[in-house]
Amino acid sequence: MTLLAAATAVRENAHAPYSNFKVGAAIRAASGAVYVGCNVENVAYPEGTCAEAGAIAAMIAAGDTVIAEVAVIADSPSPVPPCGGCRQKLAEFGAADVKVTMATLAGASETVCIADLLPGAFDAGHMG
Repeated sequence: MTLLAAATAVRENAHAPYSNFKVGAAIRAASGAVYVGCNVENVAYPEGTCAEAGAIAAMIAAGDTVIAEVAVIADSPSPVPPCGGCRQKLAEFGAADVKVTMATLAGASETVCIADLLPGAFDAGHMG
């Protein structure tokens, strides 16, 4: 199964009764293992979890710590990039050149790297 296919499949499990905007994400770790996540909304909106954050949490829970590739998909008119918080989360575990493929259910896609999504990222080097 491709990374995009994994993201598409997990998107169906999203809990999005408030926005009706389901998102799926899949991460390939440096180990080769694939971890998936979907958005999970909460009635105390916006206290939900993004798909990317869920996939990262699954990766960390399994003991992997390095992102090698990312795919994100949503039913939208154009490819949807990760939110600002998820961009920072991706940068925590993925190098600047890690590819992030953003796609729509209609087949449109765009691939960029983490550095393109989060130029000038805050990182551990800023901590002194």
